[in-house]
Amino acid sequence: MRLDKNTMLLYAVTDRSWLGDRTLTDQVEETLKGGATFIQLREKDLDFDAFVKEARAIKKLTDAYQIPFVINDAVEVALAVDADGVHVGQDDMDAGELRKQIGDKIIGVSADTVELAIKAEADGADYIGVGAIYSTATKTEAEVVAFETIAAICEAVTIPVVAIGGLNETNIHTLKGTGVDGVALVSAIFSKADISKATKELRQLSEAMTRP
Repeated sequence: MRLDKNTMLLYAVTDRSWLGDRTLTDQVEETLKGGATFIQLREKDLDFDAFVKEARAIKKLTDAYQIPFVINDAVEVALAVDADGVHVGQDDMDAGELRKQIGDKIIGVSADTVELAIKAEADGADYIGVGAIYSTATKTEAEVVAFETIAAICEAVTIPVVAIGGLNETNIHTLKGTGVDGVALVSAIFSKADISKATKELRQLSEAMTRP
């Protein structure tokens, strides 16, 4: 599965913090119904078997909706379920090493400088995740990236760029003009009671932001 820029419009990153009486699979289905264009499964505390079980269930949904599905960091899980790819941070592994392990699957790499973004593309990344755009409770250690840096990264690479970190319905518009191809969202989607409705509204905001 290859990527175009429209794939980045609304990139949903899972977080089980707000499950309540719902399953993560239920929540992912709701965001797909609302128009999510990409799903990343991010789990830091599940054991391998539980992670694989969750990933298989979500992959059935993303296959049905024909939406790319990547796993955050866990290469073995991604291979076990035949996910579409893997997303890695700067502290995980570089794209070149990851490419050797996963073949022609999608590789996403987090980058917060122009130099790191250029290196990621040169190493074989298929898209760049840039952030944090605003401070976020999801990744408290993440440094906020200046808007000038975001624009410079978009100018420096030819692969799609998605912005992440502290983005929600109140501030997506502030990215207009930076060149980003879409937004990656966590709490703005998964903390909402009506996930499908929230996703639909967020996608409209992302579409407006990315228009020339």
